[in-house]
Amino acid sequence: MRIVVARCQVDYAGRLSAHLPLATRVLMLKSDGSVLIHSDGGSYKPLNWMSPPCTVREGVSEDGRAEWLVSAAKSDDTLRILIDEVLHDTSHDLGIDPGLQKDGVEKHLQELLAEHPASLAAGLTLVRREFMTAIGPVDLMCRDADGLSVAVEIKRRGEIDGVEQLTRYLDLLNRDPALTRKGAVRGIFAAQEIKPQARVLATDRGIACALVDYDALRGMDDAEHRLF
Repeated sequence: MRIVVARCQVDYAGRLSAHLPLATRVLMLKSDGSVLIHSDGGSYKPLNWMSPPCTVREGVSEDGRAEWLVSAAKSDDTLRILIDEVLHDTSHDLGIDPGLQKDGVEKHLQELLAEHPASLAAGLTLVRREFMTAIGPVDLMCRDADGLSVAVEIKRRGEIDGVEQLTRYLDLLNRDPALTRKGAVRGIFAAQEIKPQARVLATDRGIACALVDYDALRGMDDAEHRLF
């Protein structure tokens, strides 16, 4: 990972246009190919970013300033970063991350929903657990009754950060032609409890919310085992 603190301005061009005027910001270039631009306050979420895979070309602009041009591999999206002054520039090898270790209840909840995906939506069937993306695994990749792909993110307690996580997954998954042949990949945010703010954000982004009854699912699983 490379971390640069710099006075810079940023212009994004793609599905929409966005401009960040000159200010001091943190630029993160991760080994997975993503680029993130952070401020020192306001939110944990970056002000702008480019999801992997992407390429970064460093050069000099017409007015002599350092210029980074970040280009997405699967679209025409670009980030143009003009740097007035570099205050800090360092690189670190973080090694291989073991990934998020989920607690027993959440892990068991994922296992139960993998066995009973139709409890989330009628006609839903499991394709794969821990479906890998460039930024981490989607808990469940499913298919609905119409053959469309459905990504499911599972939490014990559903909060805004979980919706943001699923949003990032959907952004990547919807760039994959193999998953979108019949239509866009949609999302289901499943949890034992979903905070009102998280539900509002999910609804605004077209993500379905599903409340999960852990005890009922466990009872279904126990009943099936008693049949054999």
